[in-house]
This record gives sequence, C-alpha cells and structure tokens, in this order.
Amino acid sequence: MLYIDNFDGYKLIDTSRGEKLEKWGDYYLLRPDPTIIWDKGDLKEKYYGKINAIYHRSNKGGGYWENIDNIPDNWIINYKNLKFNIREMGFKHTGLFPEQASNWDYMMDKITKENRKIKVLNLFAYTGGATIACMKAGAHVTHVDSSKGMIEVAKKNVEINKLDTKLVRYIQEDVIKFVKREIRRGNKYDAIIMDPPSYGRGANKEVWNIEDSLSYLVDLCSKLLSDNPLFLIINSYSGLSYTSIDNLLSLSIKDKFGGEIDTGEIGIKEENSNLILPCGIYARWEK
Repeated sequence: MLYIDNFDGYKLIDTSRGEKLEKWGDYYLLRPDPTIIWDKGDLKEKYYGKINAIYHRSNKGGGYWENIDNIPDNWIINYKNLKFNIREMGFKHTGLFPEQASNWDYMMDKITKENRKIKVLNLFAYTGGATIACMKAGAHVTHVDSSKGMIEVAKKNVEINKLDTKLVRYIQEDVIKFVKREIRRGNKYDAIIMDPPSYGRGANKEVWNIEDSLSYLVDLCSKLLSDNPLFLIINSYSGLSYTSIDNLLSLSIKDKFGGEIDTGEIGIKEENSNLILPCGIYARWEK
C-alpha cells in the first residue's frame, strides 16, 4: 500500500464513525468518509472549538459546508516545492486529493531522471495536481478535463507555482473524443495519467461509465504511447479491485510494450497513529 505521512500543508488528524478531521494549512475541516467504519468517539465533541468547517451530507444527495470560524474563500498549502489552491467545493471536495502525493513523487522522479523532453497526457485532470508535479519536473503536459471550472482552478495552480505556461496545454473536452483525435493526428506521449470517475458526462453530455468505458480508453491510449514510453498511471475511487486494473494493463499495455506493473491501495497515514485511511487504488505501468 502506498501512503503519505510527510505532507507539509496537510495532516490527517483523526478518524472515527464515518468522519475524518483534517488540517489543511491552518484550517481544520471535518468531512464524511464511508470507509471509516471504526469508532474512536464523536470527533465533533472531541475537537469542539478547534474545527473551522464541517461538511454535512444530505439524505437527498450532496450536502453543504457549515463554516464555523474564519474560513477564507481559498488558501494555499504546500507539498515540498509544490503549491495548491484549496477551497470548499461541492460534494465535500477541497480541490485536491492529498493521497496522490505518492504518485506526484513517482512522476517527478521518473521524469527528472530522463535526459530528454517528456510529453505527458493527463486525462480527467481535475485541478491539476499531477499536471503541476510533471511540469515542475520539466515535462510538457496536455491537461484534459470536461469541466471548465476545474480547468480554471488548474490554471490558478500553475500560476501560483510560477510555472512556464508554455509547458501546458489545456483541453476542455470529453476524454475519449480527445484521445481518438490525437490518434488520428499521430500525436504521441511518453507518459499518460488518468483518474477516471465511476460515472460522468463529457463537455457535450457524453456518458462515461468506468465499467463499460475504461478498457476501451486504455486500449486507445496504448496507441498514443511513444516508442520510448515512461509510464502509464491509473487512479480509481470507484470500488474496482486493483487486480482488475492489473489485468487490464497486462492485456492492453504490458503485452504490447513489455515492462512492469505495480498495483495496490493508496492512502494517508493518520497523525500519531498506526492507522492508514484507504483512499482508492492505483496502478502503474512502467517500461
């Protein structure tokens, strides 16, 4: 299992009864998490007076933020030499998945060891955590997401990191449509990253369902890899087994290019505890 325990601007303080208390920079946020099935008491009572905001789930779906004390519209946190904008968003999100720091370290290490220009394709790129990491290592990144709002946040993250905007291309489009067009154009990438949702809709209402669509997308992406590919990473929060993703990569990528596959759970270590909060799965293929 991959996990982080050294994130400068983020700490997982405590977990209990389907909730997690996190410190994002200077602010303590309490958010729901259905994977937390253990009981260490009521976190609201335990940390009364310390919590700055709570996300409440609605029985009808979604939910809302309750701001208790001095929460700004947005603020910046650091991970090593990377910076990220944080803000309260819908569906309990903050604009960043801190567990992905394990993957950022991997990407930056792989890219910086290459004595050549690396082209990266980041699909379902969200607010650009992986984009920032790869750009920081010197790669050129094509950042693809169907949400205009998420792309705008990614642009702000690039700006606060003072990265060269010539190293990034932003594309607001359905991922499969874009990948098909890149194949027709003959474009190639040395590394591909994807963080597919369980279900979603593209910019023009295209339907994405991970169980029906992921295999097709990975097969398409195999046609975009360069003659000297570096890696392909899939992250998933959908409930799929990492063994399923391992099998998929074996058939679609490893059988064609060789290399090795590493898969497993990804998580965050709780402060002052041996507990690790599971946060989905990862799969890495590397040449």
